[in-house]
Amino acid sequence: MLPLPALLALTTTVFLGCLTEVLPAGLLLGMSADLGVSPSVTGQLVTVYAITTALTAIPLTGATLRVPRKRLLLALIAGFLVTNLLIALSSSYPLILATRVVSGALTGVMWSLVAGYAMRLAPLGLTGRALAVAMSGTPIGFALGVPAGTALGELADWRWAFAAMALITVPLLAWVLVAVPAVPADPAGTTRPLAASRLPGMRPVLATVALFSLGHNVAYTYIGPVLAGLDAASMLGSALLVFGCATVGGLVAVGSALDRHPRAVLVSCTAMTAVAIVLVGLSGGVHGLVLTAAALWGLAFGGAPTAFQAVTALIAGPTADAAQSLTIASWNGAVAGGALLGGLLLPLGTALLPWCAALLVLSPLLLSRRVVLSAPADRCRTPR
Repeated sequence: MLPLPALLALTTTVFLGCLTEVLPAGLLLGMSADLGVSPSVTGQLVTVYAITTALTAIPLTGATLRVPRKRLLLALIAGFLVTNLLIALSSSYPLILATRVVSGALTGVMWSLVAGYAMRLAPLGLTGRALAVAMSGTPIGFALGVPAGTALGELADWRWAFAAMALITVPLLAWVLVAVPAVPADPAGTTRPLAASRLPGMRPVLATVALFSLGHNVAYTYIGPVLAGLDAASMLGSALLVFGCATVGGLVAVGSALDRHPRAVLVSCTAMTAVAIVLVGLSGGVHGLVLTAAALWGLAFGGAPTAFQAVTALIAGPTADAAQSLTIASWNGAVAGGALLGGLLLPLGTALLPWCAALLVLSPLLLSRRVVLSAPADRCRTPR
């Protein structure tokens, strides 16, 4: 059986990290008016966060590999408490921006830590399901957390949304102390992140992660203008809701298949995402087709990050924590790159975006055939 109390504590940690990253997008107008800056400047709170995560995940993960895993997890959660509370209390945009940089650095380490932690806690043959449970905090954050935080910001004030995230960390710290078993740090001779990139099969996986994230974000960041170009601007809210709910179903499906067919799951998620994005472009604004495309896209996207992390762990074996930082850096770097590339393509016409995004997502499928999965599923749980 899975150690659900411990895994659900990790789920809540992932939920908190996801919500901390993306919530400013839902509070954009209120924060902009209160802080006295334009919405575009306020939007940089998300961009800077993603870039910081991408730039710091590798060096900070390498620097903390010898820290006992539970102690590091508690420190990261405490860091979210301090940074979110500081944002809730601050009226200075520069201070909030600096705090977001710190939060982004915490998140990069958190993503690398939680994936390996969850898989090492699982019984033999259930590492994929354990990872899916822990990573379910991400789709839950998109499907429920962001709408709830946005609603709280609209009903009360945007500061209350950040204060609520800070308050979540208090019982979470107690939960981790009681329910999550301690896991030792890496030995002195551990493989560093950049050395892990030279493992057989690792570079094709990293290319797949980067191009998938790049293509997804080219389309997802500008889905509003794309739908407006199809005379379906009124469908934006419904499409995002369907997408968010479908991500949960995608994660459940991936969790049940990941232990037995990791490469097939990775390829399926990639292909389904490309098909869904193309379907958006071909929908002609027909509501049923738009919602169908959103559901298919959500199903594929809900499982993709977990599949990427699982395959990374299978390749890396006992160096999984170090290797996860490479996946996190590739993913978050492409988040910022996708928003930038989509912005450059947008003046050429919204009809072009889905096709370019789908091409980017599909391009690494040939690379993914080279992924080396000869290691047993639980190799990443080798004692440290």
